[in-house]
Amino acid sequence: MSERTAGFRASGVVTLTTDFGLKDPFVGVLKGQVLVRFPEARLVDLTHEIEAHWPAEAGFWLARSYRYFPRGTVHVAVVDPGVGSARAIAAVVAEGHAFLAPDNGLLAPVLESSQAPVSRRVTDEVLRRIGVGAVSATFHGRDIFAPLAAELAAGRLVPGELGPEVDDLVPGWLDEPVVTGSQVAGSVVTIDHFGNLITNLEARHVRHLAAASVRVAGHEVPLRRTYTDVRPGEYLALLNAFGVIEIARAERSAAEGLGLARGAPVVVFTKRA
Repeated sequence: MSERTAGFRASGVVTLTTDFGLKDPFVGVLKGQVLVRFPEARLVDLTHEIEAHWPAEAGFWLARSYRYFPRGTVHVAVVDPGVGSARAIAAVVAEGHAFLAPDNGLLAPVLESSQAPVSRRVTDEVLRRIGVGAVSATFHGRDIFAPLAAELAAGRLVPGELGPEVDDLVPGWLDEPVVTGSQVAGSVVTIDHFGNLITNLEARHVRHLAAASVRVAGHEVPLRRTYTDVRPGEYLALLNAFGVIEIARAERSAAEGLGLARGAPVVVFTKRA
């Protein structure tokens, strides 16, 4: 499939997803290197608070967020525990968007959730062609991803020039939910700012369950429509704005109340009368 078929046409928008946090200058320097090459770039911080060294969380949010941006957006995601090693750089075009990330499983959720994506591995030749020279062994976001993103966003480089098409990018880190009869088992992927436990269980996994309830950490919580369907301090589960099951505690933190973290098992089941 060509990029014309995939529908990518640079819009000048670049999103950034990292585990850099905001205490240090890393995010600012990353943005600066995009702007040096493409001053007209429109930079959007998707998040810089991904759990350190965990590409799965970055891919989870990226796959559920990119459709809220205009076609032609370049999405840069740098969660890179293998920085400086022989790991490759992956590029994906999907539904009119371009994605750049380490080839460490980060982009697997994008591949799984999009129609007819095209995957490539970035070659050293293209890096030389766009003037990428000395590269730090610890900051590829600044030295490689920023220049690539700027050239793509400016339209001076098209995804088809990045490298050969491949079909063997590193797979994702998260196991798929397991559906068995009257229950579905998944896990907590991340915890949001409010302490809600965000899982990998989507509407399609649970829609066949009647009178569903959710079991987590030995607690059984009801599946409701919104937070105000229970009293303050009570637990509930719901399908959130991104179409996944989350466990919440009305006006409080479910993560603190239940003492749970990423990876905790979650089961949605049919509650028997």
